[in-house]
Amino acid sequence: MDPYELITKYYPINSDIYRLLVTHSRNVADKALAIARNHPEMNLDLSFIEEAAMLHDIGIFLCNAPGIGCYGDMPYICHGYLGADLLRKEGYVRHALVCERHTGTGITRQMIEEQNLPLPDRNFVPETLEEQIICFADKFFSKTKPFQEKSVTKVKKGLSKYGKETVERFDEWRKRFLKE
Repeated sequence: MDPYELITKYYPINSDIYRLLVTHSRNVADKALAIARNHPEMNLDLSFIEEAAMLHDIGIFLCNAPGIGCYGDMPYICHGYLGADLLRKEGYVRHALVCERHTGTGITRQMIEEQNLPLPDRNFVPETLEEQIICFADKFFSKTKPFQEKSVTKVKKGLSKYGKETVERFDEWRKRFLKE
């Protein structure tokens, strides 16, 4: 599968949002692949990691995020499951799981209920190692500053607004994937 071909189905190739999405996704894919290559003992699917990392944010155009050039109807927090719906329709069920599970360090049913989030009532927490690595790598890159990798401190500060559990999950992944 060619993730660029799928992206161009939903994003005009010469648009600013296409360039932003591809730049962000390429950064995430490169970091995720570097992490995966440092862990041959995990027997990770590198092709899948690259494809899914390139597609993890495919649903952003459906959301209202004018700061990054998205003018859809839905809140930005919905981009994961909306992108997952697109990928399922395209026949990429495994890739869809990465889309819907990559926000924050995952969103639990309890978080949805406690924070009254506009999400379906199910867990959106990365389960497989590939899902976790892509989600982890994504935390180091924002779409508002696409050419700048965040420090661990900055990532943790940003995640802290989502609660202690979110930061703890990030720290667990950091220890596992970066051996810190």
